[in-house]
Amino acid sequence: MNQAMHKFEAYQEIFHELKTKYKWSFSDNRILMMAASLYVANEKEFNLKRYDEIVEYIKGEVGLFSTLKGNDRFTFAAMLDTKFDDSKAAFKEFIQTYDSVIEAGFHRSTFSYIAAMVALTGEKDASDAIPRSYDIYKSMKSNHFFFTGMDDYPLAMLLAQRELEKDAMMAEIESFYQKLNEAGFRKSNELQSMSHILSLEGKTNPDTLVSRCQEMFSLMKESGLKPKAMHYPHIALLAFLDQAKVNLHQVVDIFDQLNAEKDFKWQKDFNLVMAIQLLIAEKVGESTVLSTALHSTIQALIQAQQAACIAAVSGATAAASTAGA
Repeated sequence: MNQAMHKFEAYQEIFHELKTKYKWSFSDNRILMMAASLYVANEKEFNLKRYDEIVEYIKGEVGLFSTLKGNDRFTFAAMLDTKFDDSKAAFKEFIQTYDSVIEAGFHRSTFSYIAAMVALTGEKDASDAIPRSYDIYKSMKSNHFFFTGMDDYPLAMLLAQRELEKDAMMAEIESFYQKLNEAGFRKSNELQSMSHILSLEGKTNPDTLVSRCQEMFSLMKESGLKPKAMHYPHIALLAFLDQAKVNLHQVVDIFDQLNAEKDFKWQKDFNLVMAIQLLIAEKVGESTVLSTALHSTIQALIQAQQAACIAAVSGATAAASTAGA
């Protein structure tokens, strides 16, 4: 059995522990799926008692109207537990970083919290990265006004970790955007995210990365995976690796396993995201495949992409609650 399948089994086991504990708290399994995936991606041993203590700690520390009071706390508890040895001390620093993110000009949202986490765990000092990220975000908005929104906050924070001068960086991203569109990817916020992600790789020829994206998208369609725009950023992650056919075969294996599970079978779009992330998590752990710098970048990217899933789930859950009221 390959390591990706081992990660699938670990993901499955953690999810079922979480579901047993919190079965009356959720109508949407994706929230716990996200939390479980963080442990697998970060190769952190899961301990339910420790995790639950962090969940309850967050609930007691935030204000009544904070998104962390609701379902978001289950995912952020997993982030804190997998990133820090002392989660409670880290949470206080995390909130201070979040306040700095808001003071810089970002709006309050789940994405602002994710951006704060990226700033807190990034290599660049947060006091430098945060104002730089807001400057980058404004440039993103200027280039693609209708496509740029709060879900771009985490990627702006990731881009702020780069040493490249801002205008040169934005020109590089725009070049990726145009090349990808010419290769058949439709203009959208997801394509913008795809461009941002590819720009972070920094070593491979840009045309090669675009070609890999195009090849992977075609292979996914041929395999019956039905890739959508929501999968563009994850296809960009796969473009960091060579051997597209081998990687896709492993993605399909995990995807089929997820779809066969009773708790997961109704989440096919989400399962494809999880399958890709589980494979990437395996590749990140293989030092012969990725450089140390790219290792940390991909871990942060997985976190940023999970933000989109977290917010989508939170938004859908809130909408359903409102509709049923």
